[in-house]
Amino acid sequence: MLRHAILATTALTVAAPVFAGEVNVYSYRQPELIQPLVDGFEAATGHTANVVFIDKGITERLVAEGPRSPADLLFTVDISRLAEAKEAGVTQAVSSDVLEANIPDALRDDEGHWFGLTTRARIVYASKDRVAPGEITTYEQLADPIWSGRICTRSGTHVYTIGLVSAMIEHNGAEATKTWLEGLKANLAKSPEGNDRAQVKSIWAGECDISLGNTYYMGAMLADEEQSEWANAVRIDFPSFADGQGSHVNISGVAMVNGAANEAEALAFMEYLSSPEAQEIYANVVHEYPASPDASPSDLVAGWGALEADTTDLTAIASHRAEALRLVEEVDFDG
Repeated sequence: MLRHAILATTALTVAAPVFAGEVNVYSYRQPELIQPLVDGFEAATGHTANVVFIDKGITERLVAEGPRSPADLLFTVDISRLAEAKEAGVTQAVSSDVLEANIPDALRDDEGHWFGLTTRARIVYASKDRVAPGEITTYEQLADPIWSGRICTRSGTHVYTIGLVSAMIEHNGAEATKTWLEGLKANLAKSPEGNDRAQVKSIWAGECDISLGNTYYMGAMLADEEQSEWANAVRIDFPSFADGQGSHVNISGVAMVNGAANEAEALAFMEYLSSPEAQEIYANVVHEYPASPDASPSDLVAGWGALEADTTDLTAIASHRAEALRLVEEVDFDG
């Protein structure tokens, strides 16, 4: 396990440290989303960050490269992908008082293999015209027959859906979750297809009244000339679980690669990413919520309403991934 003393606050503000190195990053997120963080890190530390964008199969690539991999850090989204990387043995544990102070317990691995940077809620997009505010308040209500023929969603096997189903298992157990999935399927207006933005387009087109989606897609749609019309047809509703535990959240996160050649620089980048300054830069770019409680979301994101996040440990939720996929397949959710 990598050990590291706390970096002094001034260490992140010096223009040219005594020693400047480099850190190599494999990123699931697009280069334009990472660049503001790279710029801030390089200005603060004098280190150089080299980012390689990989749109899928990062864990598989790291496994194939083994000790020859040039990567020091892994940026990805979704707890499932972070857990998968840890289970594959391509990450290493990191011990840092800075990271532990900046990132809440529920948003980091209990063994230090990964740390959340931003969160996104899995929420309901509701038609402004056909769904009254407060008409749906829990995820469990999605299975109520009142929504028959009124729900759109993406594939049940997608990692975002599996994440929510895993959370349902953690809260309600496997048997109740299977019943919920059957009710949700019965309420679908059409077979699951497309991404989260496609579901909002379907609401705009009158094909359904509500959909499941991640919050950040609202920001992405509003920034697109064509899709802004879809976004303006809906509002964001924040459902909670029936036990009152708040809205399901997932994360984007960072992990240090096992055998990283540039451990000190990689850790410096991780600690910079956890700082309130970097958290606000990143959250603003990707329209997400900062993981650090000392950082604030952008005005746009804050305008969607208060997020009361489920604080259930994400590691516990991720442990149900295989069972969640099994249930989705048992009910033939996409059929």
